[in-house]
Amino acid sequence: MLGVVPEGSIVRATWRALLHPRRLLPILVVCAPLLIAQGRWSSDPWGLIIGVLFCLSFIFIAPVSYRVLFPDGLDLSHGAVRLVLYALVGAGVVLTVGAGIPKVFGVGYTFLTERTSLLVISALFLVGGWGLGRDIGFEQRVHRLQAEAERAQLLALKSHLDPHFLFNTLNAIAEWCRIDGEVAEAAVLRLSAMLRAVLDGVKAPLWPLERELELVDMLFELHLLRDKALFSLERSVPSPLPTVQVPPMSFISLAENAMKHGPGAGHRGVVQLTVREEAQQLVLVLENPGPFKGPRAGSQGLPSLRKQLELTWGARAALIVEAAGAARTRATLRIPRQENS
Repeated sequence: MLGVVPEGSIVRATWRALLHPRRLLPILVVCAPLLIAQGRWSSDPWGLIIGVLFCLSFIFIAPVSYRVLFPDGLDLSHGAVRLVLYALVGAGVVLTVGAGIPKVFGVGYTFLTERTSLLVISALFLVGGWGLGRDIGFEQRVHRLQAEAERAQLLALKSHLDPHFLFNTLNAIAEWCRIDGEVAEAAVLRLSAMLRAVLDGVKAPLWPLERELELVDMLFELHLLRDKALFSLERSVPSPLPTVQVPPMSFISLAENAMKHGPGAGHRGVVQLTVREEAQQLVLVLENPGPFKGPRAGSQGLPSLRKQLELTWGARAALIVEAAGAARTRATLRIPRQENS
């Protein structure tokens, strides 16, 4: 759902958007002839300065005022109040630069401060601000919709754990029901808690680090219930845990990948889970037995996680999967610290 962006964000985003060549070039094309005419047909040397002030006031105020008053596009549901305010802003700026400043500093005749010219400049201010502000607003809404569509796709992907793992676990539970009821009951309870946590995670863009590690521990426990000798786990986690927000199912994606291509592929040994803080980053390192064979064609887990990180933090997050010697694989996840609110 699209919300109203805070005004400060609208101002900065609008100014940044105006620097795009497809907007900056038309602005310069309009401003350049006005400045040439002002310099040629004005008798006062201050005329060129007044012309520059007109151009700067348009660039910095017109599109911003439109976007602040109409953040979601032209909306007359509140009557014409905002439209009147927009017109008053334009008239105020034009009269200040074209009449107030010349009067205060005793500026003589200039081309752009003539009454007819002021009417033309007012129209350019209002129409130009509306056109630029509307274009910037449309562009940013499209970007947000694209991000939301990709996020929805990621949520759909991460709401499903590895189906092979689930099928194997359910088959193992069915077998345990015949030979060891207590183990079967424990497996059902762990799997139920894990699926409940996954469903909770789908609803939230971020959740506490503690919840994510609980989910990872559940995954490891379920694997060990099926085969206690499958691997041994070494955890190096700070106590107490940092009060940090992380993307749901981000660490478990790495844990699933480690299980699938490590112990699940016949490479038994030690699985090492490390969580540490470095400067303004949270770092998770997961090592598993089994050689690193590079990206696998058709893989969805790690590419989805990378896209999730990009959508959440852009270039401030990183995921590196590499060889850790000849027979081990290391995944390192770095994300910015985001304290619980």
